[in-house]
Amino acid sequence: MDAIPIRRALISVFDKKGIEDFARALAAMGVEIISSGGTAKAIEAAGVKVRYLQEWTGFPEMLGHRVVTLHPKVHGAILALRDDPSHQADMAKYGIEPIDLVCAGLYPFEQAIAKPGCTPAEAIEMIDIGGPAMVRAAAKNHKFVTVVTDASQYELVLAEMRASAGKVGAELRRNLALAAFSLTAAYDSAISGYLAGLVGESFPKRVTFSYTKAADLRYGENPHQQGAFYVSPDGSEPCVARAKLLGGKEISYNNYFDANGALELVKEFADPAVAIIKHANPAGCAVDKDLVEAYRKAYFGDVNAAMGGIIAVNRPVTADLASAIVETYKRWGKKAGAGGFFAEIVIAPSFQSEAMEIIRAREGWGRDVRLLETGPLTANRNSEKSLKYVVGGLLVQDRDLVGLNEDAWKVVTKRKPSAHEIDDMRFAWLVCKHVKSNAIVLARDRTLLGAGAGQMSRVNSARLATQIAKAYGGGGVVDTAGSALASDAFFPFPDSLDWAKDIGATAVIQPGGGKKDNDVIARADELGLTMIFTATRHFNH
Repeated sequence: MDAIPIRRALISVFDKKGIEDFARALAAMGVEIISSGGTAKAIEAAGVKVRYLQEWTGFPEMLGHRVVTLHPKVHGAILALRDDPSHQADMAKYGIEPIDLVCAGLYPFEQAIAKPGCTPAEAIEMIDIGGPAMVRAAAKNHKFVTVVTDASQYELVLAEMRASAGKVGAELRRNLALAAFSLTAAYDSAISGYLAGLVGESFPKRVTFSYTKAADLRYGENPHQQGAFYVSPDGSEPCVARAKLLGGKEISYNNYFDANGALELVKEFADPAVAIIKHANPAGCAVDKDLVEAYRKAYFGDVNAAMGGIIAVNRPVTADLASAIVETYKRWGKKAGAGGFFAEIVIAPSFQSEAMEIIRAREGWGRDVRLLETGPLTANRNSEKSLKYVVGGLLVQDRDLVGLNEDAWKVVTKRKPSAHEIDDMRFAWLVCKHVKSNAIVLARDRTLLGAGAGQMSRVNSARLATQIAKAYGGGGVVDTAGSALASDAFFPFPDSLDWAKDIGATAVIQPGGGKKDNDVIARADELGLTMIFTATRHFNH
């Protein structure tokens, strides 16, 4: 494909930002501007000569602006092949003048439905028809037509035209066509998703998901895999995807995944909480009214696993907390026998300026640690589904947003839990939800003592959790005696309770629902444990 000169442009956008300058620059290069409605008025007000679309087509706008560009003269001008004699004959016969550039911005459907109180009638009215039709037509005929669908593309087109005597090259036209079809696909996806919600179809027969690329990554999960990061259009919830990077190295594929896990864990708690995630699992987590103390307790969950971990905080990072983070090894690590300490990421609602300076000044790794600012954590939750890919298919489910559903809890043992045990079981249950299955968590004083994650048998997860707790014992911060044990699913056999008793646990929380529940309850009574069935499972594969 050759470079194509731009002689005539059709401009029709909803968002007028930057359009006056774009039209002025095109006109300065001799391009005739055709436009309509508010776009034409905005361009004309900027001193740029405009040929009104209704004058050009000889047909007025109608149906309350629903029909403006849906006209054979418009689409013939866009779709005509310049090298096809029959197309050229039709253009001459019907007086169609070719359009070389289409600049179209669609009605903001997603922004409209995101507004509180948006009615179905208002949403339907924000479904653009003429815009996507023009965009698709121009993108289809990108051999001859340049299609512009976003303000960020204005300068790209102008720069190429200035450098090429008013022409746009084939490569840029092709890239712009790709962006155009991606836009219309995403647009239709948003509409179909909205309509599915209106008719109560959580899982419709055909489903599409649309995400926008936010960054190219150095590589994927491993260096031999390419990777990129995409962002959902649903921006209701403070999250890693929309967090602001305040400094440090670029974020990797694994960083994003682990940072998400850390942030989602601390979101579970109303009180000040700190979590340290390593390889998608909590290496430490604690809740305390004192944020620095919460961090100290979290660090002692597993001092060796904490090295190179992701730190998440549900409160602003203060200077005191920043000092504790950069001095972790000096303050506590040596005494605990840790091999060292550094952080890959610290993610929090915000950072005090002094806190950032303290972290940045840390010799060795301070300049590299990524600081991610989410903004205030709220109760808002994105409506997006949870997706997992398998070869040739996609598993789709609701997000697991169940927290402490205490109305369904039932004490099944003879001994009832104390208030302190209940408090620790709440904490252990919320942490266990974020540990990979099979998952066992030991906790006391709202501090993670040990986690057994991802084992093929539940008893091995219990064994691992107790071994970690024995090895560190909370680093002397808390004692394992009197701790609570949580399991993400029912116990198939009573043997895990023996590990709980051995470590000094006195309380157990689990979903129940197994064939051997009666045997498990009987063994808990023999061991003097108190046990709660939650009636909710939290598998996390």
